[in-house]
Amino acid sequence: MARDAGIADYQICPEGVVAAELRAGRAANARLVFRGEPEYPAALSALSDAPPMLWLAGKVELFRRPLVAIVGARNASLLGLRMARRMAAELAEEGIVTVSGLARGIDAEVHRETLKSGTVAVMAGGVDYICPQENAALTHDIGHHGLRLSEQPMGLQPQARHFPTRNRLIAGLARAVVVIEAAAKSGSLITAEAALAISREVLAVPGHPFDAHSGGCNHLIRDGAVLVRSAADVIQALNAQPLAVEAIAPATPEPITPRPLRSLRETAELHRKILARLGPSPLAEDQLIRDIAAPAAAVSPVLLDLELSGRIHRQPGGLLARVD
Repeated sequence: MARDAGIADYQICPEGVVAAELRAGRAANARLVFRGEPEYPAALSALSDAPPMLWLAGKVELFRRPLVAIVGARNASLLGLRMARRMAAELAEEGIVTVSGLARGIDAEVHRETLKSGTVAVMAGGVDYICPQENAALTHDIGHHGLRLSEQPMGLQPQARHFPTRNRLIAGLARAVVVIEAAAKSGSLITAEAALAISREVLAVPGHPFDAHSGGCNHLIRDGAVLVRSAADVIQALNAQPLAVEAIAPATPEPITPRPLRSLRETAELHRKILARLGPSPLAEDQLIRDIAAPAAAVSPVLLDLELSGRIHRQPGGLLARVD
């Protein structure tokens, strides 16, 4: 695979490092599951870029129930936290498992509210690494009553580039992503973009036009996201009537239309062209596509990959800039 991507000096992970990580997993009561194994979540397995392996700590049987993601601001307002608690509790009453990112603010509130009914925390670092420290007790409790999940090695301290890839897993696990209080530039919007790229439903709670907390949500609604005020709106958006868990959906999602397949060498070359054309000064996406003379259908998923990996930054108005 490395050779096909044009990488000449790739080396596999040393056996001693593998053995040490497996020991760390056992010490943390976590299990390593590979794509294709029964415990690997079917929703992620259907993705074209599914992680080859995941670390799981907690109740794997939660994957057999319908999952909905709720994400939002770290510095949420009291009203936003109240909405998160209410939305999470109402979804739990319908048998739905919540998914979020275990960050402070909206994420933590969702996990606390649904700790006993079913919640999945997708972590940016190792499944055993507590971040932020203020959520240490919550992280521990989720490992016993809910489920913690990560594609990163045990003990990894998350860096900024790990959070967009974490957000992609949040979107992939859930049948829908609900955004509560998100600024115009926030990680929650990356989660929403990742959800749209894999045909997941995106829903947003509206806010006052003058409230900076709600700028991202209002933009999502303007661009076509479903406006929701309660869990009933979420379930209605999923075409699940009546409001019973049997009517929501089976745990296994419908097949996802895969992206057009490209060779690793073609993908690496497209990455190179895009990064060579972009700089710190913003450039319009349509201008970039014209400059590199590539089909828009081929460029769009690569732009999302680069955004999720933290190589480029998307700005309002369809502008793109390289992150150095």
